[in-house]
Amino acid sequence: MEQEQDQRLHTDWTREWEREFRDAPPPPRGGGPDLAPIFAIVEALRRGLPRELQGQFNSLLREVLLTLRALIDWYLERLERGERKPDVEEIRID
Repeated sequence: MEQEQDQRLHTDWTREWEREFRDAPPPPRGGGPDLAPIFAIVEALRRGLPRELQGQFNSLLREVLLTLRALIDWYLERLERGERKPDVEEIRID
């Protein structure tokens, strides 16, 4: 039952993804890195896996993306705080 539901979700997700990106124009080139090759590799890996492992791969990919998001959030918080100055105590030497 659970495997059928996973397969149905996977099929629905694949159809939605193909429908959304099949005829989409390429994104405008900006100053950032081109991530398309990474997405192509991930998609090729996912499609190359047996159906039994695709759900586990999707879960793994979700965890990786959540971790990446947490790292980005942490870094942005650090940038917003600004530079911390160390606490310095002056000691007079006689």
